[in-house]
Amino acid sequence: MATKIRLKRLGRRNRPFFRVVVMDSRKRRDGAPIEELGWYDPIKRDGDNYKLKVDRILHWLKDGAKPSFTVRNLLKKEGLLHRWHLIRQGLDEQIIDQEMQKWSMDREVRMKDKAEKTVAKAKEKVKEEAEVKAEETVVEAVAVEKEEVAEEVADPMADEIEKDAEAEAEEPKAEAEEKAEEPVVEAVEEEAVAEEVVEAEVEAKEEEVVVEKEEVTEEVEEPAAEAVAEEPETAVEDETVETETAEEKQPEKEAVEEVAD
Repeated sequence: MATKIRLKRLGRRNRPFFRVVVMDSRKRRDGAPIEELGWYDPIKRDGDNYKLKVDRILHWLKDGAKPSFTVRNLLKKEGLLHRWHLIRQGLDEQIIDQEMQKWSMDREVRMKDKAEKTVAKAKEKVKEEAEVKAEETVVEAVAVEKEEVAEEVADPMADEIEKDAEAEAEEPKAEAEEKAEEPVVEAVEEEAVAEEVVEAEVEAKEEEVVVEKEEVTEEVEEPAAEAVAEEPETAVEDETVETETAEEKQPEKEAVEEVAD
């Protein structure tokens, strides 16, 4: 039977947890295992996130079990692959223990170096972040200074621009007001012209009436004047007649007086 040392998934959604098991390579991943050889927690970061049964793993390796890729990395981290390599070379247990001690010491040194490198990287990262922040603050300060200088320089220009803008804005308003006043002025002028025309017509009519009145008065006065002029003439004629009759009667009167005498 071909056996394989691999992981069996447990846990819940988004929170995996694995068992290191030996099972038939033909079975599915979460099938029934032959034996459990440890556990592995990929979520855990602090401390050891795995635990292995070294003796039982070596036993199954001797029986021909093949580790999966992830299990192989765990065995390498634990040093089991190095021990299995020494066992396959046929070395004595004492020599294997000595080699494993050397491997443990080297591993401690490597882990220490790794930790120091990690700390150094963290310090460098913090230093870089501090430098970046310092540069940003300097850039911001320079930008603020430039803005202040630009504002100081731009204030007069801004005032001029505002004045120009106000003047430009007032020009259309003035034009609009003028355009709005033009019809009113034209209407007033038209009204004044109409009034003048009406007044002229009224005056003309009044003059015509006066002329007509004068003509009527003249026509009335002419017959009266003629009548007045004729009255003296009739009076003169009457006087002449009277004088003539008196003169005619006077001889008659004288003749009568003479007869009487």
